[in-house]
Amino acid sequence: MDKKKIEIMDTTLRDGEQTSGVSFSAAEKLTIAQLLLEELKVDRIEIASARVSEGEFQGVKGIMSWAQEKGYTHRIEVLTFVDGGLSIDWMKKTGAKVQNLLTKGSLNHLTHQLKKTPEQHFAEIAESIALAKENDIETNVYLEDWSNGMRNSPEYVFQYLDFLTQQPVKRILLPDTLGVLIPAHTYKYIAAIRARYPDIHFDFHAHNDYDLSVANVMEAINAGIDGLHVTVNGMGERAGNSPLESTVAVINDFMPEVSIGVNETSLFSVSKLVETFTGYRIPANKPIVGDNVFTQTAGIHADGDNKNNLYFNDLLPERFGRKRQYALGKTSGKANIEKNLQELGLKLNQEDIKLVTQRIIELGDKKETVTKEDLPYIISDVLHSKIFEEKIVVESYILSHAKGMRPSTTLSLRIDGELIEEHAQGDGQFDAFMNALGKIYKSKNLQLPKLVDYAVRIPPGSSSDALCETVITWTNNGKEFKTRGLDSDQTVAAIIATQKMLNVV
Repeated sequence: MDKKKIEIMDTTLRDGEQTSGVSFSAAEKLTIAQLLLEELKVDRIEIASARVSEGEFQGVKGIMSWAQEKGYTHRIEVLTFVDGGLSIDWMKKTGAKVQNLLTKGSLNHLTHQLKKTPEQHFAEIAESIALAKENDIETNVYLEDWSNGMRNSPEYVFQYLDFLTQQPVKRILLPDTLGVLIPAHTYKYIAAIRARYPDIHFDFHAHNDYDLSVANVMEAINAGIDGLHVTVNGMGERAGNSPLESTVAVINDFMPEVSIGVNETSLFSVSKLVETFTGYRIPANKPIVGDNVFTQTAGIHADGDNKNNLYFNDLLPERFGRKRQYALGKTSGKANIEKNLQELGLKLNQEDIKLVTQRIIELGDKKETVTKEDLPYIISDVLHSKIFEEKIVVESYILSHAKGMRPSTTLSLRIDGELIEEHAQGDGQFDAFMNALGKIYKSKNLQLPKLVDYAVRIPPGSSSDALCETVITWTNNGKEFKTRGLDSDQTVAAIIATQKMLNVV
């Protein structure tokens, strides 16, 4: 059986730009337009609203200049208005060839916003369509607030559709403008329209106010829709539009009766680029493109993946240009550690894996984020800690640093069972710590090794909350040695390294 082809129209550059605080530059619009059509291979893109601003005009002009060279002119659309031809003049100057004419799809909007009768509105629409045709501009028509129109004034909607089907219109666009539809109503309304107008091309434009946009898209397809409107990362007004990435995955996996031409493997890279251009961060748990969606956290899941991929599903990360990861934290098990060690090309015996696992769990209990890149530092810290017995313990300390005052430390140290406390100031918190430690050692007639080098490292690509490895080089009786400390706080890491030193000498 031949599959029905569903057109995918991406409106990130128009409706997605209505996300609060988001505005693309002309150069950014051109880059995204090129990626959508050539990398993702969506069928059409809606790139702007006519007459909005000079920046919008220049953005459309630049995209249309590129599109003419590539033969994409009729795949690029602009939102226009019933405005006596002003939008058509604007389009002519940019080179745009497809208008998506915004009209009223509910009697409520028509009566209270435009304050016109259906006949008056239809006459003005007919003039706009005719003018577009005269200027070799193709017309699609939006029925704004169509979903409420079907709910509250279906007679008006069908009266309007009867009129539109007699006009030279290529597509009729059915938007759930206020995001009020549930799946059952989406199917009911579109099926009724499809039955009455079987030969007309209809698009469905979902909004996500109830987090039902993708479910509504599925029901629109079941009801016979011909095209879908989506945005990258689900951007758009209020709660946004139906997200391109989830829509594509759901159609490919659960709707074998239809086909789409979108290239899945480019979804993640385009998503991240849009995130960068907008500054609008993708939630970590967002399906398909979020940081966490292909990350196994529980140790039992990693163990199951080792045993015939028990926790895999059809959403394989490689489909979207991604890789499965195994998180390290308090729920990590041995299997998570082993998966990460394999990626790093490291091998430990079972006893050492247990020690490393325990250290990661301890860090997780402190709400530390542990990454694969942290592992070599944790391994070094754990394995080095095995070589000495702790006879001297830093029981507690208070570090203070206030503007206009010298940093100070109060230190409580246990030496062979005896608890000793001292206070000191210094040029920094660690310097104050070392001065307090020096006082304790002097009181016990003990000599501290001399600090000769102090280095702090974080894993490549880490952020400000990364684990720090502090490596301190000491000298004692002419012998030089190093100790390491690991913590998210640089000073605490240095104190851990210092305690190791106290037990080495």
